[in-house]
Amino acid sequence: QRQLVESGGGLVEAGGSLRLSCAASGSIFSTIAMGWFRQAPGKQREWVAGIGSAGSTRYADSVKGRFTISRDNAKNTVYLQMNGLKPEDTAVYYCAAGRMIATIFQSDYWGQGTQVTVSS
Repeated sequence: QRQLVESGGGLVEAGGSLRLSCAASGSIFSTIAMGWFRQAPGKQREWVAGIGSAGSTRYADSVKGRFTISRDNAKNTVYLQMNGLKPEDTAVYYCAAGRMIATIFQSDYWGQGTQVTVSS
């Protein structure tokens, strides 16, 4: 059974940076798309970024130019480097594994989430 475990969340001031990590179990990590979603209080979960098995990346307009998604297939890990953080980036961030076509990400598996809080 596939398992995704996020880490790296925390409290940061506006303008600061954080790097989230997501460690995945399973032998097919390198063949599957990985992504990040977030959910702020009272809002629906929204897609943030995705990376295909070959390394192609896609971003939501709200984070483009500030966030960078990457993957290390040798470590079965996907990362989300978040720079220039804003208070509106405050949310629980979820790692996901599934399929990506353009900016449409279909998640088959989810992590448990990690809290990111950006103070103004």
